Amino acid sequence: MPEQGDWLLRLSIAEIEQDAAFSAFPGIERELVLLHGAGLRLRFTDGRCVTLLPPYQRLRFAGEDELTGAPVDGTSRDFNLMWRRADLHAELLHRSLAGSMTFGSEPQVAWAIYLLTGQIAFEDAAMPAMQAGDTAWLGACEHRRHLLHGSGELLAIRITPAGTGG
Repeated sequence: MPEQGDWLLRLSIAEIEQDAAFSAFPGIERELVLLHGAGLRLRFTDGRCVTLLPPYQRLRFAGEDELTGAPVDGTSRDFNLMWRRADLHAELLHRSLAGSMTFGSEPQVAWAIYLLTGQIAFEDAAMPAMQAGDTAWLGACEHRRHLLHGSGELLAIRITPAGTGG
């Protein structure tokens, strides 16, 4: 696992099989999405209790928050988005796709695409086709349009520098 100062943005997937404490990440914002399983119960030391339920319920919280996660009725699989709040702003969107969708990269806008279900192909032949569970990075660059075609559901994460208005 990278040290605290080694990254600005992190995407990961975790299997939670039993009650477990979450690692603390001071200065980090987190967003957790339930991918598979009957649910994930999050218990915060401040008394909050939130249960993420299928399909794809999510929760955003501070990396400093102390909490434990307990899967509901078996193992859960979760998508975890983390970003350093002093440096970045991240917006996670859940979208269905039937046909085409366009994402625009700009000098201060990048995208991460995680395919939940289905399959997609990019208009740009240099980009590989994606199956469920694949991730694509559309880096910040001079005004570029990324057109994709397919069907399914995806998580789209828009990443911008902090303080640029998101």
